[in-house]
Amino acid sequence: MGFVKTEERRKAELEELRRKMTGSAGLHRSKDEQQEELEGGLVCVTSGVSYLGVALVNRLLLLGYSVRIIVDNSEDIDKLWEMETLGEMGRRNQNVEAVVAKLDNIQSLYQVFEGCRGVFHTSAFTDPAGLSGYTKTMAEIEVKAAENVMVACARTTSIRKCVFTSSLVACVWGDNAQQDQPSIINEDSWSNESYCTDRTLWYALGKMRAEKAAWRIAKERGLELTTICPALITGPEFCQRNPTPTIAYLKGAQEMYANGMLATVDVMRLAEAQVCVFKAMNGNAFGRYICFDNILDSQSEAEKLAVDIGMPVEKICSNSSSNSSKRLKLSNEKLGRLMSRPLRCTTLC
Repeated sequence: MGFVKTEERRKAELEELRRKMTGSAGLHRSKDEQQEELEGGLVCVTSGVSYLGVALVNRLLLLGYSVRIIVDNSEDIDKLWEMETLGEMGRRNQNVEAVVAKLDNIQSLYQVFEGCRGVFHTSAFTDPAGLSGYTKTMAEIEVKAAENVMVACARTTSIRKCVFTSSLVACVWGDNAQQDQPSIINEDSWSNESYCTDRTLWYALGKMRAEKAAWRIAKERGLELTTICPALITGPEFCQRNPTPTIAYLKGAQEMYANGMLATVDVMRLAEAQVCVFKAMNGNAFGRYICFDNILDSQSEAEKLAVDIGMPVEKICSNSSSNSSKRLKLSNEKLGRLMSRPLRCTTLC
């Protein structure tokens, strides 16, 4: 499958990583953990042709991993190799393989996962109807795909851990006027299912239900799992290359902006966070992580986002949006602490 490196390059990469991981960090890790990080290994990325998937695969390849990418069809494989933004994927394609598999088929997932020691489920969707938006049906598909991925991971003897991409909107939606509504949104926060259903926030509902399904199956089957809840994913041409999730995420943008919940994260920063969490699952990483690097709290920031996505600024911050009775605080302190530790993230930071 083309995962073998030349001996010279392998030695050079190992030596570079050894230099970066020397010092006090090495005193706190077992020999097995240090060797695992040095050797990389084979991992699988679902929806690898997506905006996040491409960034994540490139990050993994840069750090010496071999990557098996799941795509929906053979046309996606052609698209993968033709994309000009592949970076490390294009330069190191002997370490990457694209495989057609359906997320609604547990057996095919099991076969693809075999031999991998970890899975990154990026939960990405492409709307077949163009800009019709993320529908209730897509939410149901997302949940089923999450269940299948988790079951397949648990059945695969080589899989040791899974990083699951959820969304910040799985955490932030609820009745802000209620007295018992917490003022801080962190890893303990979940969106209210009834609230999302009543307001047809299908993207938030799908992400929340999918993540909860992943946690349920992981606990039932003893699978090591972490989940990352990213804000609106941005970066070069993010709206053109990631249209459905971008538009779906911004449903209710006025309310998010008014309540201090409209945040963004650069796709490369998110990819760094994904790999950092994966590596740290040997000891420090656990549970959920909220991931964002900017909160939109000014008219100018809202206008810039509107221009980037070709949306009227009134759709993001209307004149009435500033009349919110209660602004919330988003917290990403847990992820910030993890990524600031040289113990796990020397090669990322």
